[in-house]
Amino acid sequence: MVRLTDYFDMRNSGADLPTEVIAGITTFLSAMYIIVVNPAILAEAGIAPAASLTATVLVSAFSSILMGVYAKTPLVIAPGMSLNHMFVTLIVGAQGVPYETALGCVFYSGAIYLLLIVFDRRRLLISGVPRMLRYGFAGGIGLFIALIGMKASGLLVARTGGGLAIGDLTPAVISFLACFVITAGLVVRKIKGAFIWGVLISTIIALPIGRWWDDVPVVIWQGWWAPPDFSLLGRLDLIGAAGMMHLPVIIVLVFSSFFDSYSTCVGVGEAGDLVDEHGEPVAVRESLTCNAIAVALSGIVGASPATAYIESSTGVRAGGRTGLTAVVAGLLFLPFLFLSPLVALVPPIATAPLLVLAGVFMLKPLIYVRWERFDEAVPFFVAMIIMPLSQSITQGAIWGLLSWTAIKAAGGRFRQISWIVIVLDLMAVFLLANMETFKH
Repeated sequence: MVRLTDYFDMRNSGADLPTEVIAGITTFLSAMYIIVVNPAILAEAGIAPAASLTATVLVSAFSSILMGVYAKTPLVIAPGMSLNHMFVTLIVGAQGVPYETALGCVFYSGAIYLLLIVFDRRRLLISGVPRMLRYGFAGGIGLFIALIGMKASGLLVARTGGGLAIGDLTPAVISFLACFVITAGLVVRKIKGAFIWGVLISTIIALPIGRWWDDVPVVIWQGWWAPPDFSLLGRLDLIGAAGMMHLPVIIVLVFSSFFDSYSTCVGVGEAGDLVDEHGEPVAVRESLTCNAIAVALSGIVGASPATAYIESSTGVRAGGRTGLTAVVAGLLFLPFLFLSPLVALVPPIATAPLLVLAGVFMLKPLIYVRWERFDEAVPFFVAMIIMPLSQSITQGAIWGLLSWTAIKAAGGRFRQISWIVIVLDLMAVFLLANMETFKH
């Protein structure tokens, strides 16, 4: 019988079983918010929250386990936050497409995405992105994930006239700051399982809020269990989604899923030194294959498109190096088919410090940037800064690629623009054009 340590090649990966388990738990704690957030967003498309919660758990569990077993990378897959907004706003909302038809579009996009990866045997699309842009993706994801953490904690709030501002020093924000210092201290002291201890301590600190302190409760008891609702399983309308009028929708989903998941795979790989001897992210083709299957599975079970999660960086920061991290995280999703109310016991201010610290970790590739090479530093910066400002990994990847081509061409360095980059540019332009069409 094959041992786990041998199957996941832990010895050569510099990993060990306890660390991988801890890393998997850490990743799950960072990503489990999707269990309740995704149903709330999909409710705007007329999908019953209980049914979409079950679908979200199923996609997150089985896709993450597939990622761990097949690709053997520590990346968790779950319905993407930007992709679920696209599903609701651009497809069901702006286009007036019934959600059953939209789920069919999601399935077809996953199938096309899978074919795209399968037929790209030479990994041209995967390896065609310039290395400096990959650093920009990693840095942008780092800033984005830190921004998510600070907004979830209440430290940053939306300004009335637009933009962000520092929030009031409420008990919740003060608790977050205390939790952040405690968690950072545990990390500095190299305490094993520092992130998990940080979440537990932070949850305990948050208990008095709304009870002893005058504020809204953040640790909420909603009971132990709730029955799963499988009513969305197989509800997708494949015949309706096959109409030519839905082809632009499907292609937009394909490109969005590709840019989103590829950027995450590259960003986490660069930041975590999960690269091969050629400097390429390990098993990136296998990871994207799993992601494509996850997108198709999303349509079948009734969820918005899945993607590789930037929260996976918290598990990598906790020492996760192999697919066992993803398997552990995936398995932890399954009990919440029945125990979903327990998610409310871990408040955002308890997991927010993990996201901020993981954001710091993701900025590691910045040390490799050659700032004197202006024609590469500018596209790097564009990709990095647009991700957090637009709150979209896809937009950061798009504008990073386009700026690379434009600046290289303006400088007369046409030979440094590969035909693969041009193909990706055309994909990016198509995606932007159709996104604008959907908004009207």
